[in-house]
Amino acid sequence: MDRVMKLASERAVVVFTLSSCCMCHTVTKLMQDLSVNALVHELDSDPRGKEMERALLKMLGGRGPAVPAVFIGGKLVGGTNRVMSLHLDGELVPMLMNAGALWV
Repeated sequence: MDRVMKLASERAVVVFTLSSCCMCHTVTKLMQDLSVNALVHELDSDPRGKEMERALLKMLGGRGPAVPAVFIGGKLVGGTNRVMSLHLDGELVPMLMNAGALWV
């Protein structure tokens, strides 16, 4: 969990993914479309990826898939459903702006 938190604090937006995950691609594409320069960390290319995936699952309350896991401003926001809900409700952009990830 320490490694996850260290990586999550490296940029305003950090997305933990798996290369084969279509929902991970959707979330990272949304960030790109919003002109957010997110740090995308693919767990399947990290030797400690499985350990980090277990830590993320625990942080998410043990429900749903562990990826994508989106951190904004060093805080866990959640996965695809949460990020898309925030976006549709008009809350994602202000959150990104507050974290310094987006200038509009």
